[in-house]
Amino acid sequence: MNHVMSLLRRFVSSFSTVGLIVGLGLACISLTPSMLPRAILVQGVLTGLVFALGYGIGVTLHEIWKYMGLKSLAGKPARFVTWLLLGVLIVVAIFMLGKMANWQNSIHLLMQMDEIESGYPVTVVSVAIATALVILLIFRLILFIAAKIINAIARLLPRRVAIVLGLTVVGYTLVTLATGVLLRSALHALDDTFAALDRVLDEQYTPPEADLASGSAQSLISWDDIGRTGTRFVIYGPREEDITSLLERQAKHPVRVYAGYNTGDSLEERARIALNELIRVGGFDQSLLIVAVPTGTGWLDPAAVDTVEYLHQGDIAIVGMQYSYLPSWLTLLVEPEASSRAGKALFDAVYGHWSSLPRDRRPRLYLHGLSLGAFGSADTVDFLTILSDPIDGALWSGPPFPSEFWNTVTNSRHPDSPQWRPIFRDSSVIRFMNQDGFPDLGDADWGSLRVVYLQYASDPMTFFSVNLAYAQPDWLGLNRGPDVSPDLKFYPLVTFLQVAFDMIVSTNVPSGYGHNFAPNHYIDAWIEVTEPRSWSSAATKKLKERFADFDPNPL
Repeated sequence: MNHVMSLLRRFVSSFSTVGLIVGLGLACISLTPSMLPRAILVQGVLTGLVFALGYGIGVTLHEIWKYMGLKSLAGKPARFVTWLLLGVLIVVAIFMLGKMANWQNSIHLLMQMDEIESGYPVTVVSVAIATALVILLIFRLILFIAAKIINAIARLLPRRVAIVLGLTVVGYTLVTLATGVLLRSALHALDDTFAALDRVLDEQYTPPEADLASGSAQSLISWDDIGRTGTRFVIYGPREEDITSLLERQAKHPVRVYAGYNTGDSLEERARIALNELIRVGGFDQSLLIVAVPTGTGWLDPAAVDTVEYLHQGDIAIVGMQYSYLPSWLTLLVEPEASSRAGKALFDAVYGHWSSLPRDRRPRLYLHGLSLGAFGSADTVDFLTILSDPIDGALWSGPPFPSEFWNTVTNSRHPDSPQWRPIFRDSSVIRFMNQDGFPDLGDADWGSLRVVYLQYASDPMTFFSVNLAYAQPDWLGLNRGPDVSPDLKFYPLVTFLQVAFDMIVSTNVPSGYGHNFAPNHYIDAWIEVTEPRSWSSAATKKLKERFADFDPNPL
């Protein structure tokens, strides 16, 4: 027992005092609110990660200080200052743990969520300690291996040379493992997992019987190749009788075409098959045609596609194509160009055929994408190519932060307009809307091409930025969005990690906030973009009532 206690004391005393102080300070800040509500476990992991990072920063700064030969406190003054700082930080930590519930409720109230009674500080602290210990022990193991390698090299070469070579070997190995073997293995494992999930859940569906449906016996797209998200898109959605019953006027059956991940051996072949299927089912005979780029998993938001089919009484065709199994946030981090390549392949195929048709006998052509789909749709359209024969418009929702087109437009906004709802030039081509609709645009009129960005100020997928590590963004200033907590403050590095964690849970919020877009907002956006014929405000009200309790996942 004494031996165990001795080892424990040695382990505790091995920690750097400066590292503990800096780590604890940053960990306290990580308890403050961010863009979205945080679950207990998420908060604990975040706090543990921030503590470990702060600890590393503190140790590094202390080692640099000593290396430079600068004087440090020692003896009783050092112990007094250490215990004073630790004591103050512990009191601050207790205070901030007690404030967690209030801070989280500041977000809950804005998003019309039930208030929580407790932030469960004991659970958060326990998870944080476990997370921090795992990270620090892994880091110590790396240092131990590095020391062994350096000592081995030092037997043959001068010590300083050994240190440089040893650190280079360890650094190169870690980078190679992180970006090569480990990353590829992890991605392959994730891809295989989501692919298997795609196939397993597919078995509960049966192929459609209608000849003009994707995946039917007559379809050019095999039912087995459509995938889970594709089958949901093909099977679910308003039917002719549903639209007729709601609008009390005769409607058509909407056309939906979807090419799954396994349709064709390449993106170009997949796009060609999708085009031929679109031609087969009469998609170009409809009044409206939408080229939709899905999210990373291949999902097309029913709140977007169902509503626009009602708005145009079913006289519409929507074509989509899957390019990944992985969630958007993960695809965005590891393979963001996948959606761009897919979006370009599908658009080029459809636009090439559409532009060859007589202008008075072809549908109006629009683009749509949510999240990574918005990125793939917006950033791959060559506006110079379509200048002589332009499309009619686009609706892009939740554009992710790497989108070059979105960034260009946002950064070129009117200086008096906020980053979360910009006003771009004369607003004749591009407009931004959120939960409250469009900003006051005065007498601005639309041009022939209409583009609308639907985005929420509380969406971390849109407003995350690498610059958050060191610079306060415009959206976090005094003029912030209606769904951003007034208690959210900017802290270098910590805010970066908070918003990064928010991205992972960005859809786990009520409809109309974060990265979860509400049908009502889609309805207003689609009306603005597509100008439905013979449509009235009474019809808009009826349609919004129809989607008031909409469930995007009917199973």
